[in-house]
Amino acid sequence: MILLALLAGGCGSAGKDATTAPRRPAGSGEAAGRLVTLGTKNFTEQFVLGELYAQALRAKGFRVRLKRNIGPSELIDQTLTSGRIDLYAEYTGVVATVIAGRSRRLRSARQAYEAARSFEARRGFTMLAPTPFSDVLALAVKPARARRDRLRDIGDLRRLGAFSFGGAPENETRYQGLVGMRRAYGLTKARFVPVTLGDQYRALDSGRVDVANVLTTDGQLARGAYVVLRDPKRIFGFQNAAPVVNRRVLAAEGPAFRRTLDAVSARLTDRAMRAMNAAVDIDRRDAADVARTFLRAHGLL
Repeated sequence: MILLALLAGGCGSAGKDATTAPRRPAGSGEAAGRLVTLGTKNFTEQFVLGELYAQALRAKGFRVRLKRNIGPSELIDQTLTSGRIDLYAEYTGVVATVIAGRSRRLRSARQAYEAARSFEARRGFTMLAPTPFSDVLALAVKPARARRDRLRDIGDLRRLGAFSFGGAPENETRYQGLVGMRRAYGLTKARFVPVTLGDQYRALDSGRVDVANVLTTDGQLARGAYVVLRDPKRIFGFQNAAPVVNRRVLAAEGPAFRRTLDAVSARLTDRAMRAMNAAVDIDRRDAADVARTFLRAHGLL
């Protein structure tokens, strides 16, 4: 497949736990044999990220349980703070605004990362180095609609008058969703339609919604079937991913644990993530297999 060739060239099932217990290498940490639990949120990219980090850690001898499909940010954050998982990959803007409970305007990727890192540090967690890719929420429409109504920016949606906006249920009350659309762009006539993550493209295709929340690294966007509207007021912010790890676990596992996670993150570009997401969502490849192909191509297995 072209997509898997792209992964190799450099650029799952939800709701189950996966555990392996390889022998720990000498000097890999004082807590040799400890089982670390890595969680994921509830959409394709998170399943891929979970497999990437878990497989890379296992290849270095760490014992990792992968707990998939925990839920949206608010739920997985509770799972982290309660100690039921030890780490997961979160997006910098989500931490700085949604989890921190602030509607502040973030003006750069660096500002978003520093705000998120500082917030997590105050709670006893370490946010590791961010990925090159940024998976930002965005609004998408069908190309015919974009041409007919001259839709380029989010503000252009005012031309539609009343319209239906499909998004994950939590986006009805988030600034990075319906709240920001109304406050920043004056889209007071938007009618929210809850759409399960993964179904937003079918909702657009069927006409059930006029506009849908998408993620900018979605594989479905690689083939020109949808138009992503620009966000000049940056209500969706900056969303580089980074592992958030319990500070005590990070110290116990030793320097190799951090180095392994950082090595994976450093190779995750926009192009690579969109290709891996497409391999899962469009080509129906298993997330674990897609992650394994990528890691092998980059010498991380």
